[in-house]
Amino acid sequence: MFQYFMKLSSFILFSLLIFLVPMETILFDFSEKADVSDWQIVNDNVMGGRSNSKLLINDAGNGVFTGTISLENNGGFASTRYNTGTYPVLPNQTIKIRLKGDGQRYQFRVKNDKRAYWSYIQYFDTSGDWETVTIALGAMYPTYRGRRLEAPNFAENQIEELGFLIGNKKEATFALEIDYVAID
Repeated sequence: MFQYFMKLSSFILFSLLIFLVPMETILFDFSEKADVSDWQIVNDNVMGGRSNSKLLINDAGNGVFTGTISLENNGGFASTRYNTGTYPVLPNQTIKIRLKGDGQRYQFRVKNDKRAYWSYIQYFDTSGDWETVTIALGAMYPTYRGRRLEAPNFAENQIEELGFLIGNKKEATFALEIDYVAID
């Protein structure tokens, strides 16, 4: 009887752990069938700059955020963003991005309210090889127009938008190949 109770207790405990431990969830999977038309491009031309960018699906079925950064007319950034809808999160969760960069530095950005003027950001460097970048939501800090705000790091219960930005204060071409964005 004792052995039966121990087995049942172990089974119940294991079952509870499955539901209590967050599992990785794909927020956006770039693939041959992915519709990237909902990703919005926002470049420095909103302020008179001359940078350009696009997001497309390549032959390998990965998203490619690519373009040219220009410093003309006080420009210098390119970005793309995606409305996730209201997606519940915990500040202790992490974002995982499988990507292949070009050796340059990028920002990953989230908004807890798509109408907010600020974004929570975290920089990441790319190696030129396929890698998985891990970003703690709670480490992301609020910025507006490139300036850090005097406000706490991400401590929200939802995200409504995610995105990528490059703006390294130099003219450059860039290409960030993305397999998926997930939350764990």
